[in-house]
Amino acid sequence: MHLKLPLKWEEKLDYWRYKLLPRTLFFRTMLLIFLPLIGVQIVSVVVFFDSSWSRMGRRMADGVVENIRVILDLHRAGLPTEGLALMADKNMQMDFEVVERGKELKDSYEPETNKLVIEYLRDALRRDIKDAYWKIFYDKAAIKNDLAIIIDDGMEVYRFACPRKKVFSSSIFMFVVWMVVTSVLLLGVSMLFLRIQVRAIADLARTSENFGKGIYDDGFKPYGSSEVRKAGLAFIKMKERIVKQIAERTQMLARISHDLRTPLTRMRLVAAMMPEGADKKDFLADIKEMEEMLNGYLAFVRGEGNEEAKKIDIVGLVKGICDRFRVELKKIKCFTENQNIMIIVKEQAIKSAITNVIANACRYGKKVAVRLGCGERKLTIIVEDNGPGIPEDKREDVFKAFYRLENSRNKETGGIGLGLAITKDIVVAHGGKIMLGDSKLGGLKFTIELPI
Repeated sequence: MHLKLPLKWEEKLDYWRYKLLPRTLFFRTMLLIFLPLIGVQIVSVVVFFDSSWSRMGRRMADGVVENIRVILDLHRAGLPTEGLALMADKNMQMDFEVVERGKELKDSYEPETNKLVIEYLRDALRRDIKDAYWKIFYDKAAIKNDLAIIIDDGMEVYRFACPRKKVFSSSIFMFVVWMVVTSVLLLGVSMLFLRIQVRAIADLARTSENFGKGIYDDGFKPYGSSEVRKAGLAFIKMKERIVKQIAERTQMLARISHDLRTPLTRMRLVAAMMPEGADKKDFLADIKEMEEMLNGYLAFVRGEGNEEAKKIDIVGLVKGICDRFRVELKKIKCFTENQNIMIIVKEQAIKSAITNVIANACRYGKKVAVRLGCGERKLTIIVEDNGPGIPEDKREDVFKAFYRLENSRNKETGGIGLGLAITKDIVVAHGGKIMLGDSKLGGLKFTIELPI
């Protein structure tokens, strides 16, 4: 169920979703695991702190202050200091002494400011020791009793010392440490299993993309969860059906080619025995046109054949094509931003496509410019000319098989209408696209984009 929001809110929500959310499936899934895990930890610590640790801290502080009150009451009742000190040490794990005023502080004392340690003790002293001045210190030199409490009731100065553990429990730290350790362990296990699942999806996507470019990866084997394996097996079966269909089509076309060439050869022999004249000339021209149509059609439907994709230097390939046309047309220029761009393609197929585009520009323009650029995961080849161009409403039609622009191209200058169709077929088979536009030179601009 999708909650429908106003358009402005939807646009803002999409903007922040794009900015804040991770892009990859792995990190998005980890976010779904990590955020609830952190939330559970925070809630657990808060609940534990509020319900258990704080209550235990108050009880421990109340116990220490109660012991101090007992010793103070007994001392004021007249019991000797030595006996009270012995009782405090033996039964209360606390040091007690009456000190001379002005000498109650040792050199190793410093005020205790850690609220986490003395907050509950301070509250208990403030509540139960109202008739005296008191102060809490930390004894740096003490080995055992490092928490000192100085009490001045106006007549005597008392010094009590006890270990921190009597007023502060470190269980919260152990609790947090155990939670963090177990959470990190669970997070690590989750990342390990999730990476396997994401890698399986990524391998399937890469294999599908390569197959779309004409690169056959026979080493792909589905793995991961049952859903991912099912998708992988479905892709393998689909690929096998497509490859089988292409192979059967190629064999059928080879047979058609053989069957059609035989009567064309007989017609040419018959034409050769005809007397010279206009009829013979027209008859031979029709035979030649039929052969060109047959060859063009076979090249169109056969595509790149069984050529294997490999890594090539596309800059060198384009410059070589330009050099070949520069012999006939001197006003052809080639520009490139990068001197070496390596790309995995079917070399002869891409060479044929680029040659078709440049030949088309050279046929109808006197000036031709070829530019190569390499962007983010994309190669761009731009071919411009100063020819008559193509009307904007006809630019999609020129990529259709056997379509010809009769007004601007005829049988003497143009072909049978398959060159651009073959070019688009090759470019699309490599996962790219080809577009037409207006050239700065005044004619037509071809833009070919290929994934890197």
